[in-house]
Amino acid sequence: MVRIKICGVTTPEAARQAADAGADAVGLNFYPQSPRYVPPARAAALVRALPAFTAPVGVFVGTPMRQACAIAYQLGLRALQTYDDTPPSEDPFPFAHVPAFRVKDESDLARVVEFVKAATASGRAPSAVLVDSHVAGAMGGTGHRAPWELLAGWNPGAPLVLAGGLTPDNVAEAIARVRPWGVDVASGVESAPGVKDADKVARFVKNVRSAEIALFAQSAPPFPL
Repeated sequence: MVRIKICGVTTPEAARQAADAGADAVGLNFYPQSPRYVPPARAAALVRALPAFTAPVGVFVGTPMRQACAIAYQLGLRALQTYDDTPPSEDPFPFAHVPAFRVKDESDLARVVEFVKAATASGRAPSAVLVDSHVAGAMGGTGHRAPWELLAGWNPGAPLVLAGGLTPDNVAEAIARVRPWGVDVASGVESAPGVKDADKVARFVKNVRSAEIALFAQSAPPFPL
């Protein structure tokens, strides 16, 4: 099963719509420079809008792990998505840690593998890694596609979440080519930055599930006669 995260929700209504469409997780962006920024004081209303089995994920850029964990504890988040160059010096448990990386070439892939190895050696293995496209001066949500050709068949040493330029129209192809553990979308299901389009969200989730069925049909052994 491919996990689905709808990132950058900014209202309780958008959070609930994503959950009702079938998303496994929603992302709350705590990076003040993002058009999808949600202040922690306002984020509680978004978390309250979620049903029991949809996971709220906090997105942090350059925030010390202890501070990120404190915010997660106060809001009842399930996971932390971080943009940092080095493995955490403090244990993020009990929160799942998903470090995010902007990738443009093979040297960036090697950097991700080294990050995972170092974090694992320190007893803080990430729950997954997120790979996004590399756009100078931007920390995700740009709408630019990640390098699928590099990611196909690649094993970072942790479950792979694919982000970067995904839309309802291309997510099935992305899943077929990359075979990620999860997919993450922000701008690809919006009518404007930070404004989620409920129809696009629903189509995105539907097309992910259809892609799963197609992959299963390809890999399933033939039924014996």
